[in-house]
Amino acid sequence: MEMSGHNSGEFDRKSQRKVGLVYDERMCKHETPDGDDHPECPDRIRAIWYKLEHAGVTQRCVVFSGSKAEDKHLQLVHTKNHVNLVKCIGSKEYNSQRKKIASQFNSIYLNRCSSEAAYLAAGSVVKVAEKVAKGELDSAFAIVRPPGHHAEADEAMGFCLFNNVAVAASFLLNERPDLGVKKILIVDWDVHHGNGTQKMFWKDPHVLFFSVHRHESGSFYPSGDDGFYSMVGEGPGEGFNINVPWENGRCGDADYLAVWDHILVPVAKEFNPDIILVSAGFDAAVRDPLGGCRVTPYGYSVMLKKLMEFARGKIVLALEGGYNLNSIANCSLACLQVLLEDKPIQGSSEAYPFESTWCIIQAVRKRLCSFWPSLADELPSTLIDQKAPNPNMLISSSESETEDDEAHDMPESIDALGREILEKIKKLNIGDYHDQVDSASTFWRTNLAKVDIWYATFGSNMWKPRFLCYILGGQAEGMKRACVGSMDKNLPKEILWETFPHRLFFGHESTVTWGEGGVAFVHPESNPEEKSHMCLYRITLEQFNDVLFQENHLNVDADSPLFDLTALDLIENKGSLSSSEAFLNGWYGNVVCLGKERGIPILTMTCPLSHVEKFKTGEFPLRPPAKAYANTLIRGLVEGGRLSEEEAKAYIENATLKPL
Repeated sequence: MEMSGHNSGEFDRKSQRKVGLVYDERMCKHETPDGDDHPECPDRIRAIWYKLEHAGVTQRCVVFSGSKAEDKHLQLVHTKNHVNLVKCIGSKEYNSQRKKIASQFNSIYLNRCSSEAAYLAAGSVVKVAEKVAKGELDSAFAIVRPPGHHAEADEAMGFCLFNNVAVAASFLLNERPDLGVKKILIVDWDVHHGNGTQKMFWKDPHVLFFSVHRHESGSFYPSGDDGFYSMVGEGPGEGFNINVPWENGRCGDADYLAVWDHILVPVAKEFNPDIILVSAGFDAAVRDPLGGCRVTPYGYSVMLKKLMEFARGKIVLALEGGYNLNSIANCSLACLQVLLEDKPIQGSSEAYPFESTWCIIQAVRKRLCSFWPSLADELPSTLIDQKAPNPNMLISSSESETEDDEAHDMPESIDALGREILEKIKKLNIGDYHDQVDSASTFWRTNLAKVDIWYATFGSNMWKPRFLCYILGGQAEGMKRACVGSMDKNLPKEILWETFPHRLFFGHESTVTWGEGGVAFVHPESNPEEKSHMCLYRITLEQFNDVLFQENHLNVDADSPLFDLTALDLIENKGSLSSSEAFLNGWYGNVVCLGKERGIPILTMTCPLSHVEKFKTGEFPLRPPAKAYANTLIRGLVEGGRLSEEEAKAYIENATLKPL
């Protein structure tokens, strides 16, 4: 069914572009099965639609309801088994199996409407891409969910079930050769790497895939080396895969536009695409809770405006990520106004990119210049000297580590140039904290810095050198990645040891810090028959928040704390506080109050009770700790004078073997 805007039949082609817009409430029925909060929620597309309606731009577009994808089109990039699985999850026969199926994938939830939403999301992008290729539309924006760019041929992951953009690209190339689309540029500006899209076109010279994303040496989701700049494609597709991996989390307009001007635009001129598909995630936007970058609506509008110079403006935007409702709504409006060729929104590009941005740009150009001659020239020093102070969360190596240790911790696939670039990034001057954070962040930090708490540690943080990584930054022996440290570098005021009636156990397959093996948790509920040894550090509530940020892989330069004074008051009465939105993707999303020591609350962080149940049922695996990880626990217990080495080993073994 097609829903036309009020003026859809009265377009003056000389004065206004014909822009398609897809929105369908049926995609909002895909939600968590138990009604739990989740960043990829139905309100994401509702917020965008309401913003566009309120701004009066929907009436100027050709508006379509969703269109379901055909299996044969999905199977152009997905296996038959995967398509059948997604198709069947909505049936009654799967009512009791959906949770188990979802648990087999990385960051996926399913309900009875997930299948319909996935088919609508993929089919809607195919529909408008076909209309743009035909010339029936000049461009289009598909407001769809679930997103798609993480979905691989035979696997759903990262909130994605079908790879919407990849399905549309393959449809144009393979099912509609009569439309004359022989070269497709896919631009993925989502803050996460488009791993699924990359793999689907890895050997295809007809698709130029470009992804700019947070990478951080492979520690940022979806993790691994796939998003590194050395991954350029294979066989006939070599050189047609371009990754620009950020090594910090505060990149903004200036950084993205520098990449556009010095990598994407020159290559796009050489490639000369017939159509452009944009994996338009807005989680690199300011205030996004998962992305941490700082792109403004103005920045997105300029990026899109530069792309409009190619393929005669034939561009299809398909929504990917973006989890701050105001941000994704404002950024979507800014992009739609570009497609409609409205007067550009006001903004400024006076800021300079970070030094790390210039390092990565030069590395990418050097790696790809043999495929794209426009990248062969060295950038002038007058240009790359224009750089902003570097963000405070850039990872710096511990001074105690040797060069050999640092080289060993880098992924083997990183080439010599990659090592050189990463080493340069590590040595950047990160500047003074008070010059870097904004006033909102400073305000909460000032308040929480006045309050002391005891942080009770039961895992690797029992070993003081490892815990101090969370305060001072760097990495201790056995760690595969560095910590950024707290904004407040002051050492703990006191250190105590106590025993608490809580069960210690180890779970999950692996971590980016320690590799394969489980990590420590304590059961949130007390049990007089259990005993856990804990090392207590007296630190400020501000520092405790920075440890929370790092344990849950979040940025420390947040505008608000995870655990504030109100939460502290609540927890002293309630005992624990979990399921805050900021914790949704973290393992340590439950703060537990263990009592008081000299009137100062004792806090620890562990998993929510709901996770404990998943460990019990096997949905989350119970695993013994990695050797390096176990060694830190042993060293903490021994050096703290708590247990002998033999006793410490027995303590960990008992926690590992005893049924939960």
